[in-house]
Amino acid sequence: MNRRGLFVSFEGIDGSGKSTQTRALADYLENTGREVVLTREPGGSPGAEEIRALVLQGEPDRWSAETELLLFTAARRDHLERVIWPALDRGAVVICDRFADSTRMYQGRSGLRRKVDALHDLMIGVEPDLTILIDMDAREALSRAKSRATAEERFEDFGLQLQERMRTGFLALAQVHGNRIRVVDGSRATATVTAEIRDIVEARLA
Repeated sequence: MNRRGLFVSFEGIDGSGKSTQTRALADYLENTGREVVLTREPGGSPGAEEIRALVLQGEPDRWSAETELLLFTAARRDHLERVIWPALDRGAVVICDRFADSTRMYQGRSGLRRKVDALHDLMIGVEPDLTILIDMDAREALSRAKSRATAEERFEDFGLQLQERMRTGFLALAQVHGNRIRVVDGSRATATVTAEIRDIVEARLA
């Protein structure tokens, strides 16, 4: 990806504080005079937001794992073309709440990991420059996520077992991609987590 900007993704299980921390980082960088594009997945572009409603609402068994994978990939491709690549070409910092690592974990959970990786290589083909993995206890994170009481709780409705499995998977992924993924303890005070993330990103920008 030969582009001038910086692409930062945030990962972690549901309720780990990703949305709070992406907003905090975006505010900080904007105050330093940088152009920032704060976005999310699934979603981030008009077409991808329509797909978001399909995959995050409804009963847990609404889609087969294979169909779900195709929907997420379609949303990501549109997001890249319409939002992420143009912003990086301008030299902006793109901060994305979830990206391909979430697909590797959630959509790869049903023995589809090889297909997830193959489809990613074929249709996406890029990784963030830096990924912040916010790690915390799965039970606490799920309690936080359920307390939001939104319509987008399809994955939370799979229950604690899935969240524990996803946490283990994210940490294993960080071991493999240590040059890209930085693990941050999300169980601490919000301001402490924010400060550590700011320092990590500033070091990468420097």
